[in-house]
Amino acid sequence: MAEPHDAPRDLTRNQGLVLGTLNRSSAPLSAYDILDKLREEGLRAPLQVYRALDKLVERGLAHRLESLNAFVACADAHCHRKGLIAFAICERCGRVDEFADEVIEERLSGWAANTGFKTERTTMEIRGQCAECLKAAA
Repeated sequence: MAEPHDAPRDLTRNQGLVLGTLNRSSAPLSAYDILDKLREEGLRAPLQVYRALDKLVERGLAHRLESLNAFVACADAHCHRKGLIAFAICERCGRVDEFADEVIEERLSGWAANTGFKTERTTMEIRGQCAECLKAAA
């Protein structure tokens, strides 16, 4: 997983705790995983975590992986300015790599323009095995 960027200074306490937990994790976390890790910090209710996650996602500091119903810290400080965010998810070890691809973005934008489709957001999830897992299995 790529290195996440530094957290802004204007986060609430809960947002900072949740983002810190995501930054320290080597794999995606569900809201309940995050809550379990933060109980000692005083977070008790799932709603506290969900509110923090909603704001972090809104600000582009975290991403929700739809297929896993889990969250990761953003690995690209400028990804929220890009039209396409893609994730390669290893089904063996759980590693998630975030990337953007201009060619895919251009093709999807062209399709949307040709069909009159208004894109709100584009997130791709690619499932498979990472290079390390492939090497270990060989």
